[in-house]
Amino acid sequence: MRKPMIAGNWKMHKTVDEAVSLAKEIRDGVGDIDHVEVVLCPPFTALGAVARAISGSNLSLGAQNMYWEEEGAYTGEISPRFLVDLGCGWVIIGHSERRKYFGELDEYVNRKTKAALKSGLKPIVCVGETLEEREKGVTEKVVETQVRGALTGLSPHDLEKLVIAYEPVWAIGTGRTASPSTANEVHTYIRQLITVLFNESTASEMRILYGGSVTPENISELISMAEIDGALVGGASLRASSFVDIARKAHSQGV
Repeated sequence: MRKPMIAGNWKMHKTVDEAVSLAKEIRDGVGDIDHVEVVLCPPFTALGAVARAISGSNLSLGAQNMYWEEEGAYTGEISPRFLVDLGCGWVIIGHSERRKYFGELDEYVNRKTKAALKSGLKPIVCVGETLEEREKGVTEKVVETQVRGALTGLSPHDLEKLVIAYEPVWAIGTGRTASPSTANEVHTYIRQLITVLFNESTASEMRILYGGSVTPENISELISMAEIDGALVGGASLRASSFVDIARKAHSQGV
């Protein structure tokens, strides 16, 4: 049985003090949860402080991005080695905002994914279509291209340490959410694609998260779908009460 995951992507929010306060509230609110893996992904500046705040708890730490080189003359970039040193276990790779605003290509996502795995980090690889692409009926084509691009050159063993997050771009931060059945259809397609690219065992064990305006009000229905294994939460992860509520509802669903 795949263990559900609830990951909070804080994006470009929270000073160090604000991040520590939020992390502690979440830590205290989910301390008794064991059927769900909960991951916090604060901004780079708060990673060290949040790591200390959640030390010894059942929470895991993730970063929102990274570069694929371990070190070098890459002004402003963060290497996977730095993230491991700060206590990160996870890293989000290929988020739609990275693709949209910073021109990240599938090739970059692939290089980052390989570098993360080499460094001992577990990637949360994001894929998803825009509203225009959905309306053109090319969702599956877009998702397949992104999945193939991200996972090129990886082995089934690599995929044991990797999570895919399906995030329809049109549902991120808009308040619009793909219906649970619509999301589940894409998740099913991704799992079938992993079967083709790797094998059935790898596909059946891989966790696929949903991302896009996830709230306490819709998480139960989303995670009740057979192929949805949790959520990558944006705005609702910035408030302890809503994020804890999401995690607890996912927990009760999995018990």
